[in-house]
Amino acid sequence: MKKIFIHLALSAMLFALGATAQAQQSKKVPRIGYLATGLQSVAAPNIDAFRQGLRELGYVEGKNIEIEWRFGGYRVELLSNLATELVRLKVDMIVATGGPAVRAAKKETSTIPIVMAFSGDPVGTGLVPSLARPGGNITGLSYMAPDLSAKRLELLKEAFPKVSRVAVLFDVTDAVSALEFKETQVAAQALGVTLQSMEVRGPEDFESAFLALARERADGLLTFAHALTIPNRKQIADLAAKSRLSAMYGLTEFAEAGGLMAYGPNLSDLFRRAATYVDKILKGAKPADLPVEQPIKFEFVINLKTAKQIGLTIPQSMLYRADKVIK
Repeated sequence: MKKIFIHLALSAMLFALGATAQAQQSKKVPRIGYLATGLQSVAAPNIDAFRQGLRELGYVEGKNIEIEWRFGGYRVELLSNLATELVRLKVDMIVATGGPAVRAAKKETSTIPIVMAFSGDPVGTGLVPSLARPGGNITGLSYMAPDLSAKRLELLKEAFPKVSRVAVLFDVTDAVSALEFKETQVAAQALGVTLQSMEVRGPEDFESAFLALARERADGLLTFAHALTIPNRKQIADLAAKSRLSAMYGLTEFAEAGGLMAYGPNLSDLFRRAATYVDKILKGAKPADLPVEQPIKFEFVINLKTAKQIGLTIPQSMLYRADKVIK
C-alpha cells in the first residue's frame, strides 16, 4: 500500500513539473519591430535609452522580449519594404522613429500597434487626429517641432542681434519641415529677419546648398531636425563652421557634433519614455486610448569650442542661460 502511495505521489509530482515546464515553454515572448531611418551605429544613444527604459520596466532583450531591428540608412524609400517585412514577421508592435518611419508603418498595417518614439507633428501631418485621442493603432511621443521654431529664432537673434538674413536648412520632402518653415516665417517677420530657404533632398545636396547660401550672403542658419539632417549632423555642422555662420539647431545632438547652438527636447528622454508605451500595450492597453505625450525636458546647448573656432563671441547672459556649455 505504501509503495502504491509513493508511486502515485511521484507520478503527481512529475505531472506537475511537466505541466509547469510546458506552460513555461508555451508562454509567448513578445516580439517588437523597431523601424528607423539612418544607421544603427549613429542611432546608438537613442537605442541605449530605449533599452534602458525597457529594463526599468523589467524587459531584457533576448530573455523576455525580442526586438527586430530595421534601419533604412539614408534612403527613406527603403522604409516601406522594411515595414512590410516586420508585418510579415507578425510582430506584436512596431516602434517607429521619425515621421517617415511612422508613415511607412501606418501604410502597411492598421491593426498592429505603432508606437512613435518621436515625431515632429503627428496631428499636423495627419498621423493621428488629436494628441488626446489618437484613435487608431498609433500613439507615442511628439517632439513639437513646429511649436519650437519661433523660440530657436529668438535665441539666435538674442545671441547675435546683428543677424538679419537667416538661411533655413530643411528637407523639402518632409511634411513636418514644411509646417516648421511656416512657423519660422511668422517669427521672422516679428523679429525683422529675412529668411532664405535652403531646400535639400539628400546628403549630396548639402555642399551645393551652402555654396548658394554664401552667394546670398546669409549671416545666420537654422537647421530643422528630421530624418535627413539628424544622421548627417556632423557634416552640416562642419559646413556651417566653415562658412562662419551664427547657427541654431533643433536638437542637442547637433551641438555635440560641432554645431554652434541647439535648443530642443531631450531626445534620449523621449526614447526612454517610448518603452512605457510598449509596456502598457503589451499589458493590454489599446493605442487608441493612450494619449500622445509631448516633451517634458528641453535643453539649450552652446558649443563654446565652435564659437571660438569661427571667431564668434557668445554673450555672457546666454552662457548663463544654457543648460550645457561645451568647452
